[in-house]
Amino acid sequence: MRQVILTVPDEFYAPFMKLVKALPFSIKAKPIAPPKPKQYTPEQQEWIDDFREALHEVELHQQGKIKLKTLDELINEL
Repeated sequence: MRQVILTVPDEFYAPFMKLVKALPFSIKAKPIAPPKPKQYTPEQQEWIDDFREALHEVELHQQGKIKLKTLDELINEL
């Protein structure tokens, strides 16, 4: 016997389970609750938000919508 783990979107879960139960062989199907979203400390959440903002700025730069500072410009600020 082999085990298969599938991830099914919520809107397809009921029809998928109906299909599984209609198969001509014995299947043990037990639903697994989706994982709870992780809770972050305020410091961690701030870091995540800053990182997302930085990635967004990189995307805008790649699209030519903004110009980012060069490394020399950043060093000169210090």
